[in-house]
Amino acid sequence: MVSKEVHDARAYGQAQGRTISRYLNALDQNKSKKGRQRSKEKMQARMSELPAQIAQAKPLRKVHLIQELMNLETELNQEHGTSEINAIESEFITIAAEYSARNGISYAAWREVGVQASVLKAAGLSRTSAND
Repeated sequence: MVSKEVHDARAYGQAQGRTISRYLNALDQNKSKKGRQRSKEKMQARMSELPAQIAQAKPLRKVHLIQELMNLETELNQEHGTSEINAIESEFITIAAEYSARNGISYAAWREVGVQASVLKAAGLSRTSAND
């Protein structure tokens, strides 16, 4: 039989693990693309131009323009996910130092999977933290 303290500690660790996992998955899904980033306004302006161009285009050009429109819609929807990642990020910041210490995870390991240095600093982790 497992004591209540052991059970509670295990449940707490599992909850932290789920939070860490959600944050890392969100980071992975929202990786910035290489190259010059377009502003939201420029993407929306381009999207408003496309329907008229699609209506007048020959079939091959039409399919390219339709794909461009779909790509822009997808990119804008991913931008919308930024506020969601910010909420998950604040949860990560709250628990990252404790989780790292308990699981022997170094600053360098977090950086390797894409966690920004500013996020780790806010969490109380530094390059000279234990486990480096």
